[in-house]
Formats: sequence, C-alpha cells, structure tokens
Amino acid sequence: MPAIRTRHLCSVAAALALTVSASATAATAADSSTAALREVLFVGNNWDGTADVIKSSGDFAKIGRINVVPDKDQRMAEINANPIKWIYFMAIRNSVGEGHDQFVDDMYSTPDGKSVVVSRPSFADVVSLDLATGQVNWRFPVSGYRADHMAVSPDGKRAAVSASTSNTVHVLDIDSGRELGKFGTGDKPHENIFTQDGKYIYNMAIGDVNTQTDAPWLDWTKGDRRITVVDANTYQQVKVIDMRPKLDAIGLTDYSDAVRPAVFSPDESKLYFQVSFFNGFFEYDLATDRITRTKTLPKNPATSDDRTTFVNDSRHHGISMSPDGSKLCVAGTMDDYATVVNRTTLQEGPLVTASKPYWATVSGDGKSCVVSESGTDQVTAIDFATGQKQVSVPVGDHPQRVRLGHVQSGWTSPSAG
Repeated sequence: MPAIRTRHLCSVAAALALTVSASATAATAADSSTAALREVLFVGNNWDGTADVIKSSGDFAKIGRINVVPDKDQRMAEINANPIKWIYFMAIRNSVGEGHDQFVDDMYSTPDGKSVVVSRPSFADVVSLDLATGQVNWRFPVSGYRADHMAVSPDGKRAAVSASTSNTVHVLDIDSGRELGKFGTGDKPHENIFTQDGKYIYNMAIGDVNTQTDAPWLDWTKGDRRITVVDANTYQQVKVIDMRPKLDAIGLTDYSDAVRPAVFSPDESKLYFQVSFFNGFFEYDLATDRITRTKTLPKNPATSDDRTTFVNDSRHHGISMSPDGSKLCVAGTMDDYATVVNRTTLQEGPLVTASKPYWATVSGDGKSCVVSESGTDQVTAIDFATGQKQVSVPVGDHPQRVRLGHVQSGWTSPSAG
C-alpha cells in the first residue's frame, strides 16, 4: 500500500477515534452532571426561619437543614431604623403571622442544585442562598412590604413572586436576581402558576384575608379578587378570570370568589381550586369558562363554623394532583385532615388526621401526596393509591410550603444552617 494512502487511512482512523472519544466524554459529562444532582423536598418552616431538606420519596427521611435568614441582624436593623417598615413588620407578625414572624413562605432550588431561592414575607424580599455555604448570593426587595407565594418557570430560569401589599408580581432571573419584568394583579396576589409550556403565568389574588368582615353579606369589603393571566415573555395581561359571576350562575352567591391554592389537570383543560371559607373545591373548565363541578368535603364536628376563627380565611388550603391526573389530594386546614379524592367520581377516600395541614404537594416518585402539618411541625405522606397515611417526619416550627427540588449529590447542611 502506498505510504500516502496508509497515512490517509491512519489519519481517518485517528479522527474517528477522537470523535468517538469526544462523544463518550460528552456523554460521560452529561451523565455525571445528571448524577451529581439529588432530588429532594424542601420544607419551609415559616416561624423559625429554616428549611428542612428531606428525601423526595420512600421514608422521606431528613437530609439536612438550611438557615434562610442568615442576614437576620442586618434586615432587622433596617426595619428598626424605618418607622414605616417597622409598622408593616409588626402588622405581619400580628395578623397573617398569628403572633409570629414569617421568615419563609416559598422556595425553589436552581436547576444546578447549588442554590435555593426563598421568598421571605416579614423581610419583604426574595433571596438566593448558596446551599454549600448558607450565605446570600443575591437579594431582591419586592415592591411594598410583604413577599408571598412564588412559582418557577418550567425551564427553571425564572421565578415569579407575589408582592402582596403592592398588588404586583415580580419575575426574576433565578441566577442573578435581576428583575425581568412585572405585572399588576388584583388585591393581595397569592398563588402563581406557570403553564407547562412556559408561555403563561396565572396569578390568584385573594383580597383582604385579615379583616373580621367575614360574613357573606360583607364579602364586597374583601377587595378585587381575580385570576390574572399574563404572557410569560412580555408580562402583558392576556385575560382576567372572575369567579364571582361563575359562582353566582350556579347559585353559590354566598361563596367567596377568592381563589386560593389551585392545580391544573395534566392537559391543562381543567383547573381545580379552593376558595376562602369553603370546605371543598371546584372544577373549572377553561374552554367553556365555567365551573363544572363542586365538591364539598366533610366538616370536622370539632371545627367552629365561625368564619372569623379560620386562619387567614382559609378553611381548606392546599391541593395537588397525582401525575396521571386520576387523584386529587386536599389539605383540610381548619378541619384537621387531608384526603385523596378520585377525580372522576369526586369521591373522597379516608380522612387522614392532620393538624392544621397547610399545603399539599406530590412526592418525587409521584406515588404520594405530601402535606405540611403546621400544627404539629411535621410533614405527612399519604399514598395516592390507597388514601392511607404512610409516614410522618418531624420538621421545624410551622411548616408551610413544600417544594420538590435538587441539591448536589453528597450535600450536607452548611455550617450556617
């Protein structure tokens, strides 16, 4: 074989070898990147300013804890130096906080599992915390004086946070904390939901939930309660959904139209939502723009029907759905139970005793509903298939939001936690 041809074949072979090697290296790197993350559940302990990190399924054992207020002294110095901020800080403590400061409402981890982003009501801000060191990466003060529920876009790059006293939702770059946009809402914006394609954001404004004007005939005093739908790229309003005429149309004129936690069906054709004061939930059809079904859940005989005794007007607060869309899980906050409901028949399963359950989410493997028991400082997993309790895990003081997320493989609590 001529020397030139031999050299050519050798060059081709070498190039192929390099290509295969590079592909293998890239695949290994991708596998390594994926393997470097561990799925977990973050449990926000609102009153003591911590977040417990637990396994996302199985026995839900505790992995570690994060201090979400490492800058507490600095924030308190600012509040004490500003009379207006101090007044709002104390108002939050003595109203929605039930005599306690609210240090963590909501939280999401970044896609790389290196940080967690937390909304802090009493400090009126959102912070990114380094999960390795526990220190603050960035801080975004929201407009007004209180931060509330958040949502993260499907690609994990944007966080939407409700600024409840300014009727505004801020959308932030999750890595830098830079504001990408904002939009106006009804009174007291609460829950935020991104659609699965990331094109729209739904915000639920719940109105004034801390007043004592809770009788049905005084409902008009609660403010402008509506769902605001915006384009998630331009942050321009697309439509407003007002549940008042829809409730009136089915004869429920005495029911509140303050939409609380809500969840879409897998195909996003239906929205299941709770409202203030009501022990149950509604099914709303987006295509026909009407409430199609009402589910009333059992009352606890030990629970007073006096609306002024309901925490922040929410008799039931927390709803999630199994990944296949067949079951709903409902937190009966003031009735002290959680239950799994068949979505086709709306028949509830066993009433699982729970102390002031405040939220419901889905486990990492999709088999369980996980509720936060703010009255007994634990989270409880309930089997979607049977509706039976599986396990309870102790956490910190007054757990509320529970969110799926990721940490780096081998992560342990930072010294600041």
